[in-house]
Amino acid sequence: MTDYRDEATAPKTNIEEFRKIVESRRSVRRFTADPVPDEVVEDCLDLAMLAPNSSNLQPWEFYVVRDPAVRAKLAEACLGQNAATTAQVLIPIIARPDTWKQNSLRNLEFWPEETMPRIIKNYYSKLALIHYNPGPLGSFGLAKKAMGLVAGLKRAVPRGPYGINEMKTWAVKSTALAAENMMLAFRAHGYDTCPMEGFDEHRVHKILDLPSDAIVTMILGVGKRAEDGIYHRRYRFPREEFIHRI
Repeated sequence: MTDYRDEATAPKTNIEEFRKIVESRRSVRRFTADPVPDEVVEDCLDLAMLAPNSSNLQPWEFYVVRDPAVRAKLAEACLGQNAATTAQVLIPIIARPDTWKQNSLRNLEFWPEETMPRIIKNYYSKLALIHYNPGPLGSFGLAKKAMGLVAGLKRAVPRGPYGINEMKTWAVKSTALAAENMMLAFRAHGYDTCPMEGFDEHRVHKILDLPSDAIVTMILGVGKRAEDGIYHRRYRFPREEFIHRI
């Protein structure tokens, strides 16, 4: 992993090359039988894990499913969608709202510098363990929310995540950023993807033997796009309805 810490060491970039990747990324519904090389998949996974995420707690997991029998089960759980039945690789992208504590402490272990600033050590060993802890049945979250409401009357304070549901949202947000990195990486390699939300999550949990707290954010179909892989021209609503300038 290359660490570009300042502009002097960062490589020259090209917006037009990036534009090609973004504009040519489509949700492909049918794939060819061409295989996706292992080295391509592994590189895209590495690039996904470079996505920004809350407090570097990395609340994600990726399951690379190549086994035909398991792919068939997942395709059935995806309601038989063409993007699932024809994909050469299926990658369930999982959010883990329950790994915040262990990953907070792992930051102390994996810190890359020779010395760790005291503020960083205090954050991962103390503050993060309080901030992200919803408590049993969300009870601690309710207390933190009440304290935040009071403290927020006088100054700006972080407003969550407090309870269990907010932690789920917190984990899914970071995981979705990683998913986008992955999709763009596959496009840059010349392969295509389809992020699927239409699936039976209960069945996916059973197929992958996921822990109960895991959230199947999406299932990514990967492969080479077929000639009939894109169903229609792309369109978006008027940008003026979504962009606000203050």
